[in-house]
Amino acid sequence: MIRAQECFIYQEVKLAQSLRGEMAQKEVQLDTESFCCSICLDLLKDPVTIPCGHSYCMKCIGKVWDKEDQNQIHSCPQCRKSFTPRPVLEKNILLAALVEQLKTTGLQAAPAGHSYAGAEDVACDVCTGRKLKATKSCLTCLMSLCENHLQHHLNVAQIKKHQLVEPSKKLHENICSRHDEVMKMFCRTDQQSICYVCMVDEHKSHDIVSAAAERSEKQKELEVKRENIHQRIQEREKDVKLLQQEVEAINVSADKTVEDSEKIFTQLISQIQKRSSEVKQQVRSQQEAEVSRVKDLQEKLEQEITELKRKDAELKQLSNTEDHNQFLHNYSSVSAVRESPHSSSIRVRPLRHFKDVTAAESELRDKLQDILRDTWTNISLRVTEVDVLLSEPEPKTRDDFLKYSCEITLDPNTAHNHLMLSEGNRKATLIRNIQSCLVRDRFRGCCKVLSLESLTGRCYWEVKWEGRGGYVAVAYKDVDQIETGFGFDNKSWALYCYNNKNVFRHNSISTNISGSGFSRVGVYLDHRAGILSFYSISENMTLLHRVQTTFTQPLHVGIGFYFSLGDSAEICKLK
Repeated sequence: MIRAQECFIYQEVKLAQSLRGEMAQKEVQLDTESFCCSICLDLLKDPVTIPCGHSYCMKCIGKVWDKEDQNQIHSCPQCRKSFTPRPVLEKNILLAALVEQLKTTGLQAAPAGHSYAGAEDVACDVCTGRKLKATKSCLTCLMSLCENHLQHHLNVAQIKKHQLVEPSKKLHENICSRHDEVMKMFCRTDQQSICYVCMVDEHKSHDIVSAAAERSEKQKELEVKRENIHQRIQEREKDVKLLQQEVEAINVSADKTVEDSEKIFTQLISQIQKRSSEVKQQVRSQQEAEVSRVKDLQEKLEQEITELKRKDAELKQLSNTEDHNQFLHNYSSVSAVRESPHSSSIRVRPLRHFKDVTAAESELRDKLQDILRDTWTNISLRVTEVDVLLSEPEPKTRDDFLKYSCEITLDPNTAHNHLMLSEGNRKATLIRNIQSCLVRDRFRGCCKVLSLESLTGRCYWEVKWEGRGGYVAVAYKDVDQIETGFGFDNKSWALYCYNNKNVFRHNSISTNISGSGFSRVGVYLDHRAGILSFYSISENMTLLHRVQTTFTQPLHVGIGFYFSLGDSAEICKLK
């Protein structure tokens, strides 16, 4: 009996000690809270008390008010009372002394593991007064717990099996809004979490499993998705690495090309300067030789003039002799005049001198300009064709093709003299000869015409036929102008639609195309990808022929006819 009483007393003492400990802890927390800054949540440093009575660290309230300076209205972060003008901050000496005294007694702000909950944190649901930051949330109790209050879940056998997770503000979402019960089941029919009451009520005949079982299934699906994502990440990382290598390769190639370009053009300039110097030297040398030859002849002629003048003086003196015998005696010796060794008249060519040289140089300049213009187009095309990425997919519907439609007009300077252009040079009609004068670029022999515009990139256009038909083509600018139609060389590609016979031609190779005559043809060009496609346009868009090649120059649209007067072709307006 005595032993039982002792045990009872011992338990009472332990209980009292425990209660005193909890009370002391609350007192410590209360004291600590009283001397903490509500801005930094730490013990006050250089405390100041503002007119409303609240206290803060001098630096903390100063930073808050610095931000409010532009509004010239300063307020208390706790009670929101405003002050104008900005109060002067003075250190609260008594409060500072109390804080220092608390520090010396071992009271500090809550340790890092027991820090107070801020606005963004999950607060402990058990703490009274100022709440500590929760370290775990219990899905069974639907409570969030700080480090101290979590100990019961870790030590008490009955609640040790509760499921603990990272602190969550969404625990209320685990409660059924209709029955105020924890939702531990999952309805696969409605794809939602439910409680036990829901399971026997409105979800009675549904496919229902536990939330844990559904989580397990979803977890497997999640792992598969994550595995796929990881695989995609690895693939994308490889692609990124490949693209980085391409960037480096492009930079190296571009730098080398610029360097080579400078060398090549420097050599060209050097050659031109050398030729210029040679022409200059040759002209000066010829100038010196011709001037010397002319001056030598001029000197001889001047000597002859002097001699003739002297002879004329002798003859004049003889003519004035009054003695007849003396005159006759001297006549034979004086009157003899030596013939001139030079031509009786100097013939000088028309004053062209070195103008022929200038003309020849001008001709050279024009040829070089033509070469530079043509080769520059080719060089520029080569530059724009540098593309390490795949081209965009070819359009599928007519609306997709129309996104690449372009304005195309026919070039009168290339039109055969049996073709009349109209509708803003978009329509060509085969008629009797109306223009007999020759133009350098005009087609002769075959009735055809090229577009004024050159095409690169992605383009789409449509041609509408009237009459027995003709052919639509693409061609380089330097395509044969005299003999053949489009498609009979390696510089043009043509679709022939005439008398219900359809043929594609390139480099004199013909490919028959099934189907009747087509009154409207669509043409799609992807110059960079080397794709050329022909389509018949009616209610549907039907592919007639597709070419995959490499284009080395800009292309021009071509239209041609057989000799059927009145036939016409018009490039349609698509926009």
